[in-house]
Amino acid sequence: MRLELEQLEAHLQQGALRSLYTLYGAEPLLLQEAADALRRAAYQAGYGQRQVCTMASANDDWSPVLASHASLSLFGDRQLIEVRIPGGKPGKVGSVALQQLAEQLAGAAAGDTLTLVLLPRLDATQTKSAWMAALEHSGVVVRVNPVARAALPAWLAKRLAQQGQRVAPGDEGERSLQWLAACVEGNLLAAHQEVQKLALLYPEGTLSLAQIEAAVADVARFDPFGLSVAVLAGEAERAERMLQGLEAEGVSPVLVHFVLAEDLRSCAQVCKSLSQGRALPAVLREQRIWGEKERLMGRMAPRLNLAQTLRWVRQAHEVDGVIKGLRLPAWPAQPWLALRQLARQVAQGCRA
Repeated sequence: MRLELEQLEAHLQQGALRSLYTLYGAEPLLLQEAADALRRAAYQAGYGQRQVCTMASANDDWSPVLASHASLSLFGDRQLIEVRIPGGKPGKVGSVALQQLAEQLAGAAAGDTLTLVLLPRLDATQTKSAWMAALEHSGVVVRVNPVARAALPAWLAKRLAQQGQRVAPGDEGERSLQWLAACVEGNLLAAHQEVQKLALLYPEGTLSLAQIEAAVADVARFDPFGLSVAVLAGEAERAERMLQGLEAEGVSPVLVHFVLAEDLRSCAQVCKSLSQGRALPAVLREQRIWGEKERLMGRMAPRLNLAQTLRWVRQAHEVDGVIKGLRLPAWPAQPWLALRQLARQVAQGCRA
């Protein structure tokens, strides 16, 4: 059984807990909050003891995990057993153990033990593995997705409302949320802390933009994959800010260029296939374009022309030369300045 994160609270409030839960995802704050919600529900249901088993390597001994489900505690209390796999790879022994565990608990309501498996972000191979399929078949699996940039203002507004605060109505409130989102983008844990800071500094009620600007620190964190999304979305100013952040964080310009260039090549290939009369969904699958990039590419690809995308690929090739030390008349000599120029040109083309 698979649930979205937004469905977990309603599921827990029903009271009929399952014997096996699996949480995984790339956002530590949301993963921690989901696990805390499950722990509270377990405690309220009488699971008074908690045992934590951390399986940090492929060579760890899984027998204590399996044995814990075959024995009661000394006083016969119901117990919550947490199995943490911080690397996301249980190994061959762990894979077999998880499948055995899932088989023991298949479809059962929670009895004397309730098991929670905690995992980080998983790749496609891991999500399609036999052990993950067994966990999903036998229990409840919840994937914790990061909050997309477009959804971040609403997420922040909801967090403010939970502590009795809100932004001003109208345009000022929209500017406040957008400014706050820009300061905390890519760093949800820090975003949570900055929202809590507002509760400490100001009373319940309406917050002005000036109050938010005076209190909130710029704690945004960026990654090259997010930059590529901003460029394809036509958000030139945001892409510029992200490049500045990546440079300040010491990220290699080689990595940033690789991610952006790969997406530009995919974009050109999509346009070429569309010009040949092929269907867009099939082309996107063929190019392995998923998630937010799939939505962006699906929206912009029909209005781009092949010559334009091929020009972007050629420009990316020239910037690759700049990063490797070449001096080209059309580009700044400094790699990061060349990347900014490329990102700006592509973003403006995607927005046009």
